[in-house]
Amino acid sequence: MQSHFLIQQNFDNRRMIAKELIKKRFIKYVTVNTESNPKNPAFPSSENQWNLAKILEQDLKNIGLSDVVLDKNCYIMATLPSNINYKVPTIGFIAHIDTSPDFTGKNVKPQIIENYNGKDIVLNKTENIILSPNDFDDLLQYKGQTLITTDGTTLLGADDKAGVTEIVTAMEYLIQNPEIKHGKIRICFTPDEEVGKGAHLFDVNKFGADWAYTMDGSQIGELEYENFNASSATITIKGKMVHPGYAKGKMINAMLIANEFIAALPKNEVPEKTSEYEGFYHLHDILGDVEKTILEYIIRDHDINLFEERKKQMQQIAFNLNKKIGKDLISVEIKDQYFNMKEKIEPVMHIVNIVEETMKDINIKPIIKPIRGGTDGSQLSYKGLPCPNIFAGGHNFHGRFEYVPLESMQKATELIVRITEKVTKKYA
Repeated sequence: MQSHFLIQQNFDNRRMIAKELIKKRFIKYVTVNTESNPKNPAFPSSENQWNLAKILEQDLKNIGLSDVVLDKNCYIMATLPSNINYKVPTIGFIAHIDTSPDFTGKNVKPQIIENYNGKDIVLNKTENIILSPNDFDDLLQYKGQTLITTDGTTLLGADDKAGVTEIVTAMEYLIQNPEIKHGKIRICFTPDEEVGKGAHLFDVNKFGADWAYTMDGSQIGELEYENFNASSATITIKGKMVHPGYAKGKMINAMLIANEFIAALPKNEVPEKTSEYEGFYHLHDILGDVEKTILEYIIRDHDINLFEERKKQMQQIAFNLNKKIGKDLISVEIKDQYFNMKEKIEPVMHIVNIVEETMKDINIKPIIKPIRGGTDGSQLSYKGLPCPNIFAGGHNFHGRFEYVPLESMQKATELIVRITEKVTKKYA
């Protein structure tokens, strides 16, 4: 077996080739529209996700992976067989192919910013859309690097096509460099993660890994095994329309009742005013008129008891307002989406420690923190597949200011390779 130094030297010697390959592959994937649809109960929720799934199916076959299967639910699974003569744990790497419905992913036109100078980046001159370190100071970490940005009119799709790109490229690298010894590796690309369904039809037994990692985090170094408990809440308010000139004592304005409901929630417990372990209520959609108004919320908290209290508080506000009005005009429907994976990961913390050690081996500073969101990994952990989350490199997900440093993607690709090597050595 080659020494770690020689393997690392080999990787370093080919870095520029890998960098160009990553860029080309990433651009190929992000220019395919895969926006998911939260209002469609079908699986996947948008037909266009099949377009990228079929491209990936062929790409995985072309690089030489085995058992490449695109199933009827738009999950793509594949295997890199072991190249050693002893048994080690089978590990997996997972990413999702859909992009957020919060902002359009149609007609993505990536821009390449070489040798970023630390100043404002004009994304769209016509519409005066500027990506500025004055607004996003994380940009200053990447002076001198290559940034891939949007053109200001769409999201980019680094969430999670950066993760997809990194996994495909790492598997190709391992195939082309058989001197790097590894056990059996399984990969999967899932649909509909952005609408909370990405793990719903994931077949854990078929996947057959002892544990896995989602490549779905943000900045370089992120390593996460805690996430929000999450629910959606739909508040439906009924009103009564009467001609405004004759409305006294008769009209019931659903929009004004909705305003009372909103005002009754803690005003500082919103995403823009919370951080770290602090939970929130997030009003993300309003549709209404006098007769009927619908409020769409998401509820988030890391602490399960506080999470349950948040759900009860919404029900209590509706009860109080109905009592005040004297009629049952407000209904609340709450649906749980996923739960904090911490409970499932802590008993197997060695799978987190392996990544932390590997990051340090290749000069990445680990940033271990709770996810202020969720991943497929949170649901998969409760289905019996422990699945922490690793950075994919992007910033400002779900909007026009999204960007990803190419060097971060390159480092994530290397990390995947090194994790497979680390596991092999630990279980030799």
